[in-house]
Formats: sequence, C-alpha cells, structure tokens
Amino acid sequence: MLKERGIYLAAQCCEHQERALVVERECAEKYNLQIVNAVPQPKAGGSSAATAYKTFKSPVLVDKIKADAGVDIGGTMIGMHLKRVAVPLKMKNNKIGNAHVICARTRPRFVGGERAVYDMDLM
Repeated sequence: MLKERGIYLAAQCCEHQERALVVERECAEKYNLQIVNAVPQPKAGGSSAATAYKTFKSPVLVDKIKADAGVDIGGTMIGMHLKRVAVPLKMKNNKIGNAHVICARTRPRFVGGERAVYDMDLM
C-alpha cells in the first residue's frame, strides 16, 4: 500500500554502520542513492535495521537520503536524513514501549527576508 503511494520505508543503522539506511533496492535505484556494502546485525547496525534487512523484499544499504518525513524511535537522530527544514510533529502517542518517539515532516526553506512573498500552499 505504501509503495502505491510513492512511499518507501528506510531503517537507519546505528553508528557502527555510520548511520547507513536499509531501503528496498527499487528505492535506491529510483532515487539514484549510493549503495554501500554491509549487512546489519543486532550488535553492529542495530536490531531495527537488522530486522528491516531480513524483512524487506530486496534490501540494500545506502549512504544517505533526503526524506520528506521521518519517525525517530528512541533518539536515533534521524534529522541528518531529512530534507533541510524539518518541522516537528506533535503526536498524541509519543512512546513505543519505553522508547520516546519524535516525528517530523519537512517544508521548503523560506528565503528572501522581510520583503519576500511566500507560497503558503507549499507548507
């Protein structure tokens, strides 16, 4: 269902794999993402990334992405993988188990200062 809407999931590895991301090969090819060579493990890459790698149809690791939105579970600091201006979203449920959850979307950057006119439909 997500794929039909043009949404691809990505699972971030931990610092042991330089915060690379697990994505479907189709996503990497469609967006010309740089594939890197590693297979995440629970103690080297993280349990979430390892599970994603086992679950995805054709998983690969990519160096980085610039996503439109993200969910940060347990303080994994996904901001580096979002487009330039991230907007935090207030969620009614902000925990998964004991892990704190922060969600964000992105918006175009405002440029031009006080004389600029902005297209608020882009927000």
